[in-house]
Amino acid sequence: MKFCDYIRQHRESLGLAQKELAEVLSVDVPMYSRYERGQRPLKEEHIPILASKLKVDCGELRKMWIADKVLSVVNEEEDASDILNIVAENINDGKKSDYGN
Repeated sequence: MKFCDYIRQHRESLGLAQKELAEVLSVDVPMYSRYERGQRPLKEEHIPILASKLKVDCGELRKMWIADKVLSVVNEEEDASDILNIVAENINDGKKSDYGN
């Protein structure tokens, strides 16, 4: 499940309006709506606030958020599955990228 769908489903299951979440995140309703439609990425600092309001585990929500970021990078690539397999192999081998790590 994509991050945007996850937060929308949890918000709806709790009976919360987009306005309520927009207020706690200090954004306007149109911006929050873009988060739920996957049109704008949520800021990382909003994750703990959103997790608390949606009553979900912050660590799990952050994992979904990161997975969405990764997907946005490789999604349009023809060989996206191969790319992700290479990433998984490098993670499993305990290797770190030389790019900023």
